Amino acid sequence: MMTGPGASPSTRSPGPPDPDGARPGRREWRRRGRAFLRNRAAVAGLVLVLVVTGLSLGAPLLASWDPLEQSARVRLQAPDHAHPLGRDAFGRDVLARVLYAGRVSLLVGVGAVGLGGTLGSLLGLCAGYAGGRIENAIMRAVDVLMAFPSLLLGLTVLAVLGPGLGKMIVAIGLVLSPAFARVVHGAVLSLARREFVEAARAVGASQPRILRRHVLPNVVGEVVVLGSLWTASAIRVEANLSFIGLGVSPPTPTWGNMIRDGTPHLLNAPWLSVCPGLAILVTVLAFNLLGDGLRDLLDPIQGE
Repeated sequence: MMTGPGASPSTRSPGPPDPDGARPGRREWRRRGRAFLRNRAAVAGLVLVLVVTGLSLGAPLLASWDPLEQSARVRLQAPDHAHPLGRDAFGRDVLARVLYAGRVSLLVGVGAVGLGGTLGSLLGLCAGYAGGRIENAIMRAVDVLMAFPSLLLGLTVLAVLGPGLGKMIVAIGLVLSPAFARVVHGAVLSLARREFVEAARAVGASQPRILRRHVLPNVVGEVVVLGSLWTASAIRVEANLSFIGLGVSPPTPTWGNMIRDGTPHLLNAPWLSVCPGLAILVTVLAFNLLGDGLRDLLDPIQGE
């Protein structure tokens, strides 16, 4: 159901920055924007992300039924005009639960990538620019963490922290951070030997200033691209953890626990598992397509 976020993405990482290290100007951004719009898959991914986000955030306005309201008289009711996706084993409206569950998945995905990207990027920056024993200590720890399967590492962290939305974000963020650290570390090692960094050192610029003005702007694009790709991985991890009962506590709906609850009824009420499964499929596909487009947008070589 998932691939580890520590694995290399199926797409190529963004190429090196411009030779002079300068950030692209307005004309260059317009050219890259046109290249992004010509990428139909990327535009489709952006549209899907906006649609999924809009449906999830607008769940209170779009859902006519309370996702927690139960009614034993209409349990496992088939889809009809009033309930387009039917009702589950407790008589709850499946459409309302799918919409509200999207809020949890998006929050976990974005929050975990934000936490993991920030922590991993800081570790990668420190390791790549400090060098020596600090680099060896950080990167060996990253290697150890990346040796564990992402689901197993997430289970270990949740076993220590316990279940809960915030704890799940922390757990998945920690799972993602080694992958960000590895990528940023490699980018910093490459940038540290570039001419514009050497020139900054030659004129007496301090290390914090070099990192802030020359290294960070050229690493951010790569982190953003990988973040969009690994948001999909974070959503898959959240669904897996919820499926085995270590996610958000019931009765709060998540796509993972909806699939789990619908599994005993696959023969007589398949929509209970199929609908949240399709929601995961569409969301993961959308973020992957968007990541491909952002790679073209932020890579000065791809847009040429």
